[in-house]
Amino acid sequence: MPILGQNQYGKAENRVVKITRDGATHHIKDLNVSVSLSGDMDEVHYSGSNAHVLPTDTTKNTVYAFAKEHGIESAEQFGIHLARHFVTSQEPIKTARIRVEEYGWERIEHTREGAHSFVRTGQETRVTQITYDGSAWEVVSGLKDLTVMNSTDSEFWGYVKDKYTTLPEAYDRILATEVSGRWRFNWTDDTQPAPDWDASYAQVKKHLLQAFAETYSLSLQQTLYQMGSRIIEHRDEIDEVRFSLPNKHHFLVDLEPFGLKNDNEVYFAADRPYGLIEATVLRDGVEPRIPVDLSNL
Repeated sequence: MPILGQNQYGKAENRVVKITRDGATHHIKDLNVSVSLSGDMDEVHYSGSNAHVLPTDTTKNTVYAFAKEHGIESAEQFGIHLARHFVTSQEPIKTARIRVEEYGWERIEHTREGAHSFVRTGQETRVTQITYDGSAWEVVSGLKDLTVMNSTDSEFWGYVKDKYTTLPEAYDRILATEVSGRWRFNWTDDTQPAPDWDASYAQVKKHLLQAFAETYSLSLQQTLYQMGSRIIEHRDEIDEVRFSLPNKHHFLVDLEPFGLKNDNEVYFAADRPYGLIEATVLRDGVEPRIPVDLSNL
């Protein structure tokens, strides 16, 4: 006899832009919020009874109402407000998962009065996932689409070779990747002070970028580990870091047919296929909990 397994429902990708007007100075928070709820939902699947179902349209409306009522201090804090509301206000709902993407804006300097003109920064997308089951929190934050490059100080040689290996060893190469990273906070209890979410994000990004820039890389794996290690060593509020790093290959172009020497100057940037390097870096004694596939987070 078939039985019902894991299930959840909600409203995905609610785009909300909150403008805070401080006189002539305005502030923007630009979010994409997805709500997923689970709990006592067997009957809606078995018989179609909606008695325990909060409409997904209501969850959408809640996102917009909370943007007004609570404001958006940070992606994490906004997700915490929403998750707590759904679990504590609806008895059949036992767990709420809130996923948020945040898009950055910066001010355009100009000579007119007021500070209300902005340009999308576009360097990366900030992300977070809040999960609450009525007693404990799990907050996993991160970023995606952060493209970085070292134009030197990277090598790749001494690897295994077989009859299918054609790749030449490289002793001075471009190392480029598009960082997708997640980090899990050790804050789980409402009775404890929560981290400063924005400050933590800024510091994590700083450390991962500094580690990327300062590591003389013999492999992308080595660079990944240094990025994760630096975060764990410098940020006490974080217990686990996971990175997914596609190797954005840059191949030297053969210019000899044109009588030209290519002295590590002209490259072809290949978009596919690409090497994909993934790993988790943990605080000693901590069990991993971030999913291997970051696209599901």
